[in-house]
Amino acid sequence: MTDLPSPLVVPLEAVGIDAIAEVGGKNASLGEMIRELSAEGVRVPGGFATTARAYRHFIASGGLAQRMHAILDGLDGSDIAALQAAGAAARALLLGAPLPADLEQAIVAAYRQLAPTGGGQLAVAVRSSATAEDLPDASFAGQQETYLNIHGEAALIAACRRCYASLFTDRAISYRQINGFDHFEVALSIGVQRMVRSDLAASGVMFSIDTETGFRDAVLLTSAYGLGENVVQGAVNPDEYLIFKPTLVEGLAPILSKRLGSKAIRMVYAEGPDQASTRNVEVPLAERQRFAIGDDEALQLARWAIAIERHYSARRGQPTPMDIEWAKDGESGELFILQARPETVESRRSASVLRSWHLAPHSAELLCSGRAIGASVSSGRARIIQSPSEIQRFAKGDLLVTERTDPDWEPILKIASGVITNQGGRTCHAAIIAREMGITAIVGTGDATERITDGEQITASCCEGDEGRVYRGAVPFTLEERELGDLPATRTQILMNVGNPEEAFNLARIPCDGVGLARLEFIIANHIKVHPLALLEPERVADAGERQAIAELTAGYANPADYYVDLLAQGMARIAAAFYPRPVILRFSDFKSNEYAKLLGGAAFEPDEENPMIGWRGASRYHSPAFRGAFGLECQALRRVREGMGLSNVIPMIPFCRTPEEADKVLAEMARHGLVRGVAGLQVYVMCELPSNVIGAEAFAERFDGFSIGSNDLTQLTLGLDRDSALVADLFDERHATVKAMISLAIRTAKRCGRKIGICGQAPSDYPEFAQFLVEEGIDSISLNPDAVIDTRIRVAGLEAQQP
Repeated sequence: MTDLPSPLVVPLEAVGIDAIAEVGGKNASLGEMIRELSAEGVRVPGGFATTARAYRHFIASGGLAQRMHAILDGLDGSDIAALQAAGAAARALLLGAPLPADLEQAIVAAYRQLAPTGGGQLAVAVRSSATAEDLPDASFAGQQETYLNIHGEAALIAACRRCYASLFTDRAISYRQINGFDHFEVALSIGVQRMVRSDLAASGVMFSIDTETGFRDAVLLTSAYGLGENVVQGAVNPDEYLIFKPTLVEGLAPILSKRLGSKAIRMVYAEGPDQASTRNVEVPLAERQRFAIGDDEALQLARWAIAIERHYSARRGQPTPMDIEWAKDGESGELFILQARPETVESRRSASVLRSWHLAPHSAELLCSGRAIGASVSSGRARIIQSPSEIQRFAKGDLLVTERTDPDWEPILKIASGVITNQGGRTCHAAIIAREMGITAIVGTGDATERITDGEQITASCCEGDEGRVYRGAVPFTLEERELGDLPATRTQILMNVGNPEEAFNLARIPCDGVGLARLEFIIANHIKVHPLALLEPERVADAGERQAIAELTAGYANPADYYVDLLAQGMARIAAAFYPRPVILRFSDFKSNEYAKLLGGAAFEPDEENPMIGWRGASRYHSPAFRGAFGLECQALRRVREGMGLSNVIPMIPFCRTPEEADKVLAEMARHGLVRGVAGLQVYVMCELPSNVIGAEAFAERFDGFSIGSNDLTQLTLGLDRDSALVADLFDERHATVKAMISLAIRTAKRCGRKIGICGQAPSDYPEFAQFLVEEGIDSISLNPDAVIDTRIRVAGLEAQQP
């Protein structure tokens, strides 16, 4: 018995992921989501698809196959001129050939069924879906064409012919040759779907993984006004959300970070007879200063991303992070998923090797900055290029500097050591291809083509956080690779000191038991930049320049203090999420008065102290009438992280608490802002860094759940020296017998009182013998700088093995 031939056209809901060979990865995925995920609320526009049989039927008609072989057989894809000539000839051949009558009739019949009352003028999207695309090990994304806002049967048939021809764009031919796909084994399916009028609303891209670090517990979502092409191709700097997956349930809003994009243009449909064409229009300033979608919509999309990832992971039997395109319909206000495919770069990267780039100390001029893609560094000659046709000006190892890229740029990107663009966000074409090819990328600089001189030597650095920086000249850098392997377990908890939230996802890959010290000072100084009281009492800031700078930073906030709470909460949350559910001990701010004075507006609120190191700092600020309002902002941020985002692994810690009576005042101040020790599992720790903390440890143990020894301050106050003074620097030594005696006493007292005690000072990172002393004393945890974690874990495991 002979199997019946497959149909020429099928409804999307009739196919699933098993039908890739017949309808391509894109259409198979759309059908799979319609069939399997509608019950979870995931909306996908309905439609139909032509099959691989339909494409082969077309190619077999009129002798097209033989003529295509004559064009493509023996083609050298590295010969750009030959590639362009062959592509043009293949496309012209297919565009000039009519579709077989039975295929055309099947397409028209399915179109009419899609809109029986539409008068034959239903607007549809016509998408290409190659039968080898979106496989786990190869992404054909962007290689073929999509045509939007197609009205009427004649326009639909014309768009279908153009889709077939797009299988032979120069970039598609080159991509198949590079990846070893036979041109004649790959077929093309056409998906026809009801249009989502995102031209009237917004659209974007999301990944169910953080694309820079491979952190799998976050959804990265980008959005901009209008059609999604601008986001995909990097024509706009979109809004960006980072959403934490494990606590994303109804009632919680774990938005780890939000970044407002400029969104300067919006892609809409052109008016007139050619409604399928598009044009870009400027976005009014007021709209640019708002997010393109609401937080509730971003959270709903993130839930869909989780559902889609969970379904595909189950289907494949292994974790499968997803790359998803979405759109909002401006007429109905509904959200839709337009496409979902496996993410093919970060999800395949080895988790057993830790790679880190480090710039040498330098004074190189900063030329421009943008969004860092990955964490690498590249140096080379800058080439400012406006069009891919200028490839002859580009040499292997150069850094491409341009407005933005699309798939036509890939022959240049294949030989580049890096790419720097004026436009684009973390999900644009340049970012995606740079990750795939393993090159350095900095996108969305705004003005790189103006600030960089063509032909000059530059260094592109993505190893300094979320901000990518371009420096003049060749700045020396190093690449370190560390095989993580199977590290031994330890009774002593090995924790990590973390300051920069932007590094947290990468640092979380280092095997550790959590964070022993997360500092707020980095967030305040580098991200917020404003003194908190300058936001609560702006009338006291006398300097006009500072007032203007503060106004620019807080633009978009009705209440400037909300700016402080938002950014502080985002920084806290990013560190907490990176290590969740492991504990993260977060120390409230511990700036000294001279450090606070350096913030914008700070001079108006800070005293001029002779010795700020032992002055108005830590706990003494929190209950002071002059600062308690600012401490309240820190409490609001922490409460949002714990209760609003569900990151209950955060444990607040009080620094420089001189007396038990002061501890009572601080705890009362926290309770006034809804942070009550013992309620909702809230623990509160105290720094053990003053002789009074050691001598009075029993009293402090009645008020706190744990201690963290700060060896730097404990050393200076035990030995009676200013650690900022170079005159007595040679006397500063955490290993001195009197300092060790204080630490031993603190550990014994804490254990007698049933309280946990660890250390977060510098000493165990700097001195291996100091770590040995701590283990022998029975300390519960050691918190280290990231570069000391692995070696110390191995050393501690060895020491513990020698103990009875």
